[in-house]
Amino acid sequence: MIKNIQTKIILIFFVLGILMIGSISLFHIIMLEKMNQSIVTENTVEQAEFQIQIQEQIGQTEIISIIAIGIFAVITLLVGYYISKSVVKPINRLIESAEKVANGEEIEISNQEKKKTEVDGLVNAFSLMTNELKQNLNEMVKQKKQIETILLHVTDGIIAFDMAGKIIHINPAATNLLQLKKDENEFDKIFKKLNIEINLEKIVYLENWTSSEQRINVGEKFINLLFAPFQDENDRPAGVVVVIQDITGHVKLDNMQKEFVADVSHELKTPITSIMGYADTLLETEYDKEMQTKFLEVISSEAKRMARLVTDLLVLSRYDNKKITKEETEFDLGELTKKCIERLQFEIEKKHHHVECFVTANVPPVKADKYGIERVILNIISNAIKYTPENGVIKAYVGFVYNDAYIKVIDNGIGIPEKDLNRIFERFYRVDKARTREMGGTGLGLSIAKEILNQNNGSIDIKSESGKGTEVVIRIPVAENAQRRNLNN
Repeated sequence: MIKNIQTKIILIFFVLGILMIGSISLFHIIMLEKMNQSIVTENTVEQAEFQIQIQEQIGQTEIISIIAIGIFAVITLLVGYYISKSVVKPINRLIESAEKVANGEEIEISNQEKKKTEVDGLVNAFSLMTNELKQNLNEMVKQKKQIETILLHVTDGIIAFDMAGKIIHINPAATNLLQLKKDENEFDKIFKKLNIEINLEKIVYLENWTSSEQRINVGEKFINLLFAPFQDENDRPAGVVVVIQDITGHVKLDNMQKEFVADVSHELKTPITSIMGYADTLLETEYDKEMQTKFLEVISSEAKRMARLVTDLLVLSRYDNKKITKEETEFDLGELTKKCIERLQFEIEKKHHHVECFVTANVPPVKADKYGIERVILNIISNAIKYTPENGVIKAYVGFVYNDAYIKVIDNGIGIPEKDLNRIFERFYRVDKARTREMGGTGLGLSIAKEILNQNNGSIDIKSESGKGTEVVIRIPVAENAQRRNLNN
């Protein structure tokens, strides 16, 4: 394009020059011819000599015109060369640089091209400007990719609609949460499918709909939808963004809290009712000493049951709020297990159980909250005693594997059905509610045990089969210095 313009300029310059030289020469020749014609009318010797001079001048004029045209042609070529070198080439380089920037290519300026001319200075300025523009474009592309990456991996779904209700952007989370198909790509089509009565124009234009929330069910999930309008650079309505949140976990937690309150109320109501009933009976009617003692024993038993329940609830509350102060000490897990069995000796003898404790050699000491671990061991062994019929066999093994010390308690009791195994650590969950209440259980023992072990970086695992007994394994990390001593040995 620039080369064509250059050629046209040089051609026009050359033609105008020739026309000017030709016009001057032609005018001079015409004037000489007129003088020659005026002399022809008078035929004298002097006039003949003058006529010869005029003819010579005409010839000289023609030669001069030809030479002038030749010189002008050379000048034209030199001017063309100068224009090409000083103007056209820098402009061509500028165009090539712009094309490279548009195509995302790097711009390189060789040292030879950096000449100290005004046009080359302009080229360098434009090159710096294009490089800066390219850097800005690269930064914009980088930010765009960062936003796209965030939207791609964010767990909340996001859909942007234009004013016509067409999808501008949608991330995978939105597609999955709303279970959208490929042809469902319009505002009305999507939300009519979800049975939501909502209008895009109302969201955009009505102040009361500046932001709107809706809660829906999609399959087994609970979904919260937040509708909010957005504007363009001129502060005019441009569309609507919908944020989709999976609140299934929050809803389940809310339901669990409601169930927990209901369970606590029920657990407290039963002993309170018994205490009030027996106390009112004693107050209203006269009984002999033996009957009064019997009633008072029931009241005492129910009061103790309430006290255990309240104590367990307080313990759970403290662990939940991390208000329990742990006193970590190093202790021998085998010795602690044996002491716990000795403390439960009365219950063991009452049911005529055969209980054994085996400690493998060289079990390193553990570092944990001794009081909390003791409570866990007592809970596990007492459960084995409660739910194993008379003359049962209970075995406790204390050992060491990798960096954990463990206690394994095995009984041949009534066991736990497979369907209940996943829920036994839930608060107030009981496999046999009537039997558990009869034995004085609160339904919080395993929940507390799990909380204590979590606080001490331990774990608990239970395997069981209905009618064939239960196996409980507790793991607790050993002390760091004990690990080093064990490795050195």
